[in-house]
Amino acid sequence: MLLSGTTTDPVAPEDEPPPRDDHAFLGHPRGLLTLSGLEVWERFSFLGMQAILVLYFVASLKEGGLGMEPGTAASLSAAYGTLVYLLSVAGGWLADRVLGSYRAVLWGGILIAVGHYAMAVPTAAMTWAGLGLISAGTGLLKPNVSAMVGKLYRTEDERRDAGFALYYMAINIGAFLGPLVTGWLGDHASWHTAFSAAAVGMTLGLVQYVAGRRHLAGRKHAAEFALAPGPMRRAVRLMAAGAAVVAVLAVALSLAGWLTIGRFADVLTVLSVVAPVVYFVVMFRSPRVSAEERGRLRPYVVLFLASVFFNFILFQAYSTMILLASTNADTSILGFTFPAGWYASALGAFEVALAPVVAAVWVRMGRNQPHASNKIAVGVILGGLSFLLMVLPTSGHGGAEYRMAAWWIVGSYLLLGLGDILVETSGLSASTKLAPKAFASQTLALWFLSLALANGIQAQTVKLYGQVSQSAYFGVNGAVAVVAGLLVIAAAPWLRRTMHPVH
Repeated sequence: MLLSGTTTDPVAPEDEPPPRDDHAFLGHPRGLLTLSGLEVWERFSFLGMQAILVLYFVASLKEGGLGMEPGTAASLSAAYGTLVYLLSVAGGWLADRVLGSYRAVLWGGILIAVGHYAMAVPTAAMTWAGLGLISAGTGLLKPNVSAMVGKLYRTEDERRDAGFALYYMAINIGAFLGPLVTGWLGDHASWHTAFSAAAVGMTLGLVQYVAGRRHLAGRKHAAEFALAPGPMRRAVRLMAAGAAVVAVLAVALSLAGWLTIGRFADVLTVLSVVAPVVYFVVMFRSPRVSAEERGRLRPYVVLFLASVFFNFILFQAYSTMILLASTNADTSILGFTFPAGWYASALGAFEVALAPVVAAVWVRMGRNQPHASNKIAVGVILGGLSFLLMVLPTSGHGGAEYRMAAWWIVGSYLLLGLGDILVETSGLSASTKLAPKAFASQTLALWFLSLALANGIQAQTVKLYGQVSQSAYFGVNGAVAVVAGLLVIAAAPWLRRTMHPVH
């Protein structure tokens, strides 16, 4: 477990970034170690569970699963991802106005852990309850822990992009280890035993986070833009009442037979489209956003859409790609047989290996490194190529009668992993620079809404998986992503002019 050091280390002020000479963690502020350690275990739990979730959905009742059709299982998995990132909007608002970033991350982690413990109980009702708790907790944690990483650096600090790359490398240590543990337990014990391993991982992450809190900038107990006491009480009451109404309504509609899995996915898709549109309008019109800040939001829209196209591909690494691996890819190398869920670990392994290389390259290049928009564009193109690669082994085949070599899936994940490092680290770093001061955590939540939209679109398109040929499915999706990346490159001159202070 990553720990934050001894009591003799310098303590960061509550509101200011650490001193410029804070190079305690691989040349970066020591607080980066604390936040990276939290994300190691959060990703261990989240992606460990997600790597086997679609397999749990399609497994027969006799095998301890839910017996869904592959397209339905993939759509439900995407709908769950949509809900996770939609709730990041509420998480960002709560951090800015009510809880503060530190407490928002803490309570988010607690909800995630409780959700995983609920999924360890072998009943369908506890599975759905656990997924709901994990969704709410991740919405609190994800946008705010990234905002706390940004607070470790001053805006002009050129270590920022490299710091986010190291942070992302740490995240993917968890992404690598999680599927290894849960995949093995899902195959050799039970699905719910695997879910319990995810719960233990999140608990360890919380312990590490609290132990290292003194090295974090922005850890004060009050929200930075807190509501006055009266409006805060009203807001809390409204949120509690709203959550209760939604829960009761969902149960009633489900019992009445109207709220089916398909309709649930459709509703979330609509919300994933509406939410970012409304949010951009609110931010552009807010009197608390200056004209200069508003000008920086315009290129942010382009980066937002680029993230949507890339993550539409990325999240299928845990749905259609896992389904493909489970039915049509070899699960043995040199005589060693492994669970299909282990393929998801390849993505984390590549990102662990490549993130420090990318970070070192950016540091060495300094101000000569490519502009953030070009990094993101190349990442989107690599994501598209990862799907286009799958056209080769799937062409001319259908059903479960053929097997492709494991290296096809691994090669696809290599391209996808490098693309993910470029898109997410540059996107998160740019978000912290472009964010209006009054919407700091919420702008990062808006970045995560791009993930919600990607999942919302995916919740519809994955229904075609199994209905069209595999080569057509992966080929069309990959080609769309490549075109989107090329369009961002074409817009590079305008983006460079309008994204100051992003280099």
